[in-house]
This record gives sequence, structure tokens and C-alpha cells, in this order.
Amino acid sequence: MGLRLVDKGHNSKRMVVFVAIFLITTLFILYNSNSANDSYEAFKMVGYKSATKNTDLKKWAGKDGYIPVFGNKSLTLHCSQCALVTSSSHVLGTGAGAEIDHAECVIRMNDAPTAGFEADVGNKTSLRVVAHSSVIRLVRKPQEFLNCSDCPSVIFWGPPTKIGRDAKGTLYRLIHRAAMTYTNLTTFAVTPSKMRKFDTLFYKETGRDRQKSQSWLSTGWFTMVIAIEICDNIKVYGMVPPNYCGRHPQPKRMPYHYYKPRGPDECVTYLTNERGRRGNHHRFITEKQVFSRWAKLYNISFVHPTW
Repeated sequence: MGLRLVDKGHNSKRMVVFVAIFLITTLFILYNSNSANDSYEAFKMVGYKSATKNTDLKKWAGKDGYIPVFGNKSLTLHCSQCALVTSSSHVLGTGAGAEIDHAECVIRMNDAPTAGFEADVGNKTSLRVVAHSSVIRLVRKPQEFLNCSDCPSVIFWGPPTKIGRDAKGTLYRLIHRAAMTYTNLTTFAVTPSKMRKFDTLFYKETGRDRQKSQSWLSTGWFTMVIAIEICDNIKVYGMVPPNYCGRHPQPKRMPYHYYKPRGPDECVTYLTNERGRRGNHHRFITEKQVFSRWAKLYNISFVHPTW
């Protein structure tokens, strides 16, 4: 009798182990049978919620939120047709340079160069939107970005503690010195009040508090809003759609920036930032979901790739 009980006990344990292994194996198969797009859907549902009422960005805040770094100039740029050129490697090999230069206004980001890439990204620049983290890279190449006879406008954005007039820190001094030295350049900084409005806009459009969700707004976010403010029609070059990195099979490896061929992979950068919960991250995919909704409201089209 005692032996039978022992055997039954062993059989019960074996059955429990077998069931556990079966369940784990089943879950593993189900998980891996889902496409990367399903994984994308999972974190998309967690992060993004459409606003119940669209913000009219044409009436959102005007251009009074951009103050001159030096002098008393005002931002008067207005264009009927704009080309917004991203830093993405997708612009390479497109031969879109002439088309971009033909646009009334050409908007670029941070320290994305044109020299050596003219065939694909053009040479004309009407406005450059620069993050505080890119200021040093910009001033290191004054001949390319600052010293020009027909200079573009530059809008610097960043925490007031870094680029604001009251900051008096290294970045503020660099920006102010560049504005004083290269007087053909029209330089502006986003005011603290407008920086807060950018945060509010992110919350209204996504349902996520930027700071509580540990997010940094990207230069793309600022640039897109500014483009909507000053342009009647916008053609965006090189921006991938929100679901691009969730496609199956996975897209081929592409450098994040067209001018840094050995830089990080584009999709790895997007997915790592979107999923990141420790430290602050850009929510690139969430932002692109908003852009796709704005496209229907503000005459925005996307090319290379087209979506």
C-alpha cells in the first residue's frame, strides 16, 4: 500500500511537471508565432490614445513663442509649400535633391548636413530646427551651418535651464555668441511658456503626460509643429510610417542618420525608445501615429517612403 501511494505521488508530480512544460511550450509557440507587428500593437495600445478633440495647430499658439537670441528680429517666415527633410537614411539614393530645392521653403533638423549629399537631400535651407543637444555639433562647423550670405532662420529648442536667457550656461553662451558673430543668421529660441505648450500638446494628442511617462519630445515633434504653423502644404522626406519597424519580415538594417553610416540601427533606436521605461526616451512611434493623423488635417504628405 505504501509503495502504491509513493508511486501515485510520483505520477502526480510527473503529471504536474508535464502540464507545466506543455503550458510553457504552448505559450512560447504562440508568442513566437505572432508577427513583429503584433508586438508593435501590444505596446501601441499601452502608449497611445487619440485625443477626443483635435487641437487646431493653425490657431494653437502663433509664432510669438519664438524670441530672438540676439537683436529684435521676429519670425516672419511663411510658405505655401514646404519640404521637411528628415535625417533618415531613407533619403539616400532617392535623387530627390532637385525636387527639395524647388520647394518654397526647406526645413531641416539639427546638424543634418547637405554637403556631399546634395543629390538626395538638396542644398537649400530656409529653416533649421536645432535641439539643445545638437548645439555644440552645429557651432563646430560654422562654415557649413552658420557662416553664409543667404542664411536660413534657426530655431533652438530645449529646457530653459540650458538655453534660456536666465540660464547663462555654456549652451546659452554658445548660441548667443553665434547669433552675434553671424549676423546674417536669424536665430530664435523657443520660450519657456511655449515649451510648456508643446508638452500640453503632447498630452492632448496622446493622453500621456510627457514627464510622468518619462518621455523626451523629439526634434521631429518640434519641427513638425513648427512646419504646420508656417506652411500651407508640407512634403516630408524620409520619415517611415508608425508600423514600419513592426513589419514581418523585419526591415533591413538602416543607419538612424543618413550622414552616420556606422551609427545605430533605425528600428532598434525606435523600438528601444518606445519601449523604454527607465530614464527618459523619445516616443518616436507614438509621435508618428500623431503625425499620420495630422497629415489629414494639415496637407502633409510623406515620400521616400510614401505612406
